[in-house]
Amino acid sequence: MNRTALTLAAVLSVAAVAAHAEDADPSGQFAATIAPQATRAQVVAQYQEFRASGVNPWATSYNPLASFQGRKTREQVRADYLASRDAVAAMTGEDSGSAFLSARATGSAASRQLAGEPVRGAE
Repeated sequence: MNRTALTLAAVLSVAAVAAHAEDADPSGQFAATIAPQATRAQVVAQYQEFRASGVNPWATSYNPLASFQGRKTREQVRADYLASRDAVAAMTGEDSGSAFLSARATGSAASRQLAGEPVRGAE
């Protein structure tokens, strides 16, 4: 009898707590922002555009570089590589570029500006 009464009291207290649970506030902090819904005709038109494009990024044969067109010549790329080779080596070195960055000239005045400082000084 004692066990039954305790079990009944536990079940009723759980039910009472569950009955006092608050409903979700749809306009509260965790409310989902829902975009305006498109009509069926708009969705069908978008689907047809997708099918007509012939590109399916979920396909196993998808090649994102198929239509890639480079704008630099081989010589330009080689010159860029040679110009940045020392900086890249310094940044990927043992100290992760700390010595390279500390040896560089200081940046512009904007990089030294504090958060509360006016943009043009005291005018």
